[in-house]
Amino acid sequence: MRKVWVMMALSVAVVSQSCVSKKKASALQAQVNDLKTENTRLAERIRVELGDCQQKSASLQSQLDARNNELTAKTARVKEVEDQLDYLKRTNAGLLDRMADLSIVSKQGAESIKRSLEAIDQQSKYIQSLNTSIQRKDSLNLTLVTNLKRSLANVNDEDVEVQVKKGVVYVSISDKLLFATGQANVNARAEEVLGKVAKVINDHNELEVMVQGHTDAVPISTDLNRDNWDLSVRRATSVVRLLQSKFKVDPARLTAAGKGEYEPKDSNKSSAGRKVNRRTEIILTPRLDEFFQLLTPQQGQAK
Repeated sequence: MRKVWVMMALSVAVVSQSCVSKKKASALQAQVNDLKTENTRLAERIRVELGDCQQKSASLQSQLDARNNELTAKTARVKEVEDQLDYLKRTNAGLLDRMADLSIVSKQGAESIKRSLEAIDQQSKYIQSLNTSIQRKDSLNLTLVTNLKRSLANVNDEDVEVQVKKGVVYVSISDKLLFATGQANVNARAEEVLGKVAKVINDHNELEVMVQGHTDAVPISTDLNRDNWDLSVRRATSVVRLLQSKFKVDPARLTAAGKGEYEPKDSNKSSAGRKVNRRTEIILTPRLDEFFQLLTPQQGQAK
C-alpha cells in the first residue's frame, strides 16, 4: 500500500512540472513571434528609407558629374580663347608692319587698330582672371592633400589613400578600417581617422563633402541589406552622421551616396581586387559657383 502512495505522489509531481513547462514555452513563443513582427516592420521601414537615399544619391551624383563636365568644357574654352588671342596678336603685328612699310595710316584704319588693341586687352584680362581662378583651385587642392597626408601619416598606407582626381580631392578608406564584414556601423578604431579628416574639412569652409560607399561584387542579402547597393548607402550614411554628430561638420555641406559594386577600382575576379574595391571615399569639392560666374558674363566679350 505504501508503494502505491509513493507512485501516485511521483505521478502528480511529473504532471505538475509538465504543465509549468508548457506555459513557459507558450509565453516564450509569444515573445519570439512579437519580436519577429517588430523586426519585419523595422526592416520594411529601412528599405523604404534606403530607396529614398538611393534616389537622392543618384541625383546628387548626376549633379557632381555635370559640374565636372562643365569645368572641363570651360577649361577647353580658356585654351580656345588663348589660341584666338595669339592669332590676333600675330595678325595685328603683321598689319602694323605692313602699314609702317607703306607709311599710310588712315584715320579709319587707326580707329580699327585701336579697337583691335582694346579687344586684345579685354581678352588678356579675361584669360588672366580665368587662370587666376584655376590656379586658386589647384592651390587649394594641393593644400588639402598636404594637410590630409600630414594628418594621416601614422595610418597604414593600405587603409587610406589621398589623391586628386578630376580636379577634386579623394580620401579613400578601406572597409576593414571602418566596418565589420557586412555591417554599416563605424567601429571605434576608425573614429580617430575620421576625426583627422573632419578637422581638415572644418578648417576649409569653402569645401563641399560627398561620402561615397563602394563594395565588391560578391552578392549579399540580409534583412537590412537587400544587396550591395543598400550596404554601400548605409555605410556612407553612417560616416556622414558621425562627421556631423561627433566632429561637428556642417550637415549642409555633407552628402551621402552609395555606388555598390558599380564603380570598381580593380577586377572583382581576384581577392586582391575585391579588397581594393571595398572602400569608402570622402570627396572634397571646392565650391565652384564663383568660378562659373566669372566665366559666364565674359563669354560674349571673348568671342
